[in-house]
Amino acid sequence: MRLKHLLFSLCCLSLAVPTVLYAQFPAPTKEELGMSSDPKAPGADAVYLFREETTDDNLHYHAINARIKVLTEKGKELATVRIPYERHSFKVTDIKGRTIHADGTIIPLTTKPSDLMEVKTKDLQINTMVFTLPSVEVGSVLEYKLLLRYDDNVVSSPDWDIQQQYFVHKAHYAFLPARDNGYVITNSRGEALNRLMYSSTGGIGDRITHKISGGYELDLMDIPAIPSEDWMPPQNSVNWRMQFYYTQYSSGGEFWQKEGNRWQKEADHFADPSKTLRDAVAQIVAPSDTEDQKSRKIYAEVMKLENTDFTREKSKAELKNEKLKQIKSAEDVWKQKGGTSDEIALLYIALARAAGLHVFPMQVVNRSRAMFDPTLLSTSQLDDYIAVVTIAGKEVYLDPGQKMCPYGVLHWKHMLAEGFRESDKGMAAGSAPGAAYTTNVTNRIADLTIDPSGNVKGTIRYIMRGQQALHWRQLTLRNDEDEVKKRFNELIRSDLPQGVEADFNHFLGLSDYESNLMAMVDVSGTLANVTGKRLIMPELFFASHARHPFLAQDKRTTGIDVHFAQLNQDEVTYHIPAEFTMDAAPAPASIGWANHAAFKSSSTVKGSDIVTTRTVGYNFTLLEPKEYGDLHDFYQKVAAADQQQLVLTRSQVAKGN
Repeated sequence: MRLKHLLFSLCCLSLAVPTVLYAQFPAPTKEELGMSSDPKAPGADAVYLFREETTDDNLHYHAINARIKVLTEKGKELATVRIPYERHSFKVTDIKGRTIHADGTIIPLTTKPSDLMEVKTKDLQINTMVFTLPSVEVGSVLEYKLLLRYDDNVVSSPDWDIQQQYFVHKAHYAFLPARDNGYVITNSRGEALNRLMYSSTGGIGDRITHKISGGYELDLMDIPAIPSEDWMPPQNSVNWRMQFYYTQYSSGGEFWQKEGNRWQKEADHFADPSKTLRDAVAQIVAPSDTEDQKSRKIYAEVMKLENTDFTREKSKAELKNEKLKQIKSAEDVWKQKGGTSDEIALLYIALARAAGLHVFPMQVVNRSRAMFDPTLLSTSQLDDYIAVVTIAGKEVYLDPGQKMCPYGVLHWKHMLAEGFRESDKGMAAGSAPGAAYTTNVTNRIADLTIDPSGNVKGTIRYIMRGQQALHWRQLTLRNDEDEVKKRFNELIRSDLPQGVEADFNHFLGLSDYESNLMAMVDVSGTLANVTGKRLIMPELFFASHARHPFLAQDKRTTGIDVHFAQLNQDEVTYHIPAEFTMDAAPAPASIGWANHAAFKSSSTVKGSDIVTTRTVGYNFTLLEPKEYGDLHDFYQKVAAADQQQLVLTRSQVAKGN
């Protein structure tokens, strides 16, 4: 955000040195120096004794101050501090730090910090200032403070991430907004921002205080560490956070309504079905085509275009050399035969409208990154465009911006994702649908020959439909053959019993995104243990060594996000040596969690072969913490069933006379 009509007196004030710089580090207490563990954070590698953030939009700085106790070797990692910042508008200054050993010895920070460039584009450069506090030991107290200064003509309302990687005993936050000194705060569109709003998530509650001087303060005690649990939803939906906004709106509802209307106009302008696009559609569809046929044909055409999110966006110089212009409309995308994911999604909408279809754009938050947060008053949290087309009176959600995505399927990061969408009634908030478990299926079919010594040789076919197939197809667009093979082998090895090796051979159906994807894998190694006349081997080839989720914890504090519902089906044929027979087969297993998940397994003898099957499906994506007990119980039973073994006994051979 930028300031207009700056007074000279304000510019002079910005040169003043904040009094926070003159403050000395406090002397550590005897208790702090002697700490070897923390009863408030059992097992913690480190804890924050104190953390402070102060923002002053009149003097144009963010100040950060931290005091940390190191409790284990791993906790020493906090000695390295990384401060990301935008290079052109901000700079990190006045870095001070020291290490205090448990005996009270003080070692000041004297080395020069490193300023590392992380990202650079034509409009943005992100750097990270890095420094490491000296001579850190287990038991040390670490202290540092710094300023993040920004330009005199900029205001930067704070976004406080309250929770940290480790437990925080005490924290203080303060914000002094820009005073009305005759200047006007504006956004990038030149609109005056004459109000200040704030919102919070997590365990902050209403503890913010508004001081008479116009500032805001927040004091907190005993802040839990950022949760770290398997299959968590995005951090923004669980972490404690507080944000301030300079705005022209009086409420969050007004913000979303006005910004949503603006979003709709911009999307419709880009997706205008121009004469060029109407002429193109006349070559793609036939007048006699049904709505479904028209939609599918247009979808197939835009899928053929170069998607620069999966290749590389061209630079200005390349565009000029190829006599191409920067894309500003769907027509430009069509003429240049390529664009970004969002541009291609909006092109589909423009072409579909040119064909007379009833279709709307929708922009959602990428669920792999975040969940939509209505308290975050920013449309920048919206990531990706999808399309909603009405076919025979029913809405169908499409993902034309996702290369290799089948028609009628959304990438999982767009399933259950919220954002803006158009409708017959205008702009509205919306949520994309999920998908049933039967749309995401992986079949693992193994054909394995066992010799009398317990060695195994054979093949596996992985047959994938839905999200797994989409994952591997998109991975091949961004990586070479060796990297894809490496990653698939890593996936396979996590499934197989100890002693068995697998080597990915090739894919079948890789380019046909509407078909199943098959991966061929070669298998060899030692599967069975030889004990006297017996061979002992796992009943369920793919699951005996697998890492089952949701077993380590009895309780859970956060929700569960497994990305998408799915069905996994295994069939393994063991060709056993002729002189062996199977002892009594393990009893078939059947485990259920009503309306959520089911598991079945069985083994049968067919001549000299043993055929084992295993099916597990879960028809859920997001769960509340209160449902974790049932989930934990289900997977405990599955893990037990997966440990069943097959016992083969060598037959008695009669001796000749």
